[in-house]
Amino acid sequence: MFKKIMLAYDGSENSLRAAEKAAFIAENTKGAEITIVYVIDGASSKEDVLHYSSKEIINEKRKERLKKVEDYFNEKGISFTHEILHGEAAPAIVDYANSNNFDLVTVGSRGLNGLQEMVLGSVSHKVAKRVKAPVIIVK
Repeated sequence: MFKKIMLAYDGSENSLRAAEKAAFIAENTKGAEITIVYVIDGASSKEDVLHYSSKEIINEKRKERLKKVEDYFNEKGISFTHEILHGEAAPAIVDYANSNNFDLVTVGSRGLNGLQEMVLGSVSHKVAKRVKAPVIIVK
């Protein structure tokens, strides 16, 4: 039923719980594959440049952020790919999800940036409203 699953991942506890739900669905769906989507916004990009001296180190640090979820999927034997996007989180996730015809999108209810969520509205809320596929929001 849900063979093509997208996981919006930012490294937060809620996104890890969303990964667990996506894994559960994938484990119980023959031929399911998960695409892990990680979005680098302007603030994260600036922070990376200020903290790390080279582009290679920045790319390594970004890969490290995905390692925990990738290791989890590998342990479970779940087929996955990852996609790193650039831009504002909600629009980037929505555009990618809608242009790639996912059967299901999973997202954590709150990300790493609580202040931004309060001021601008939640990424998960925007994703749920604008993505064409079913969306699971995980607390």
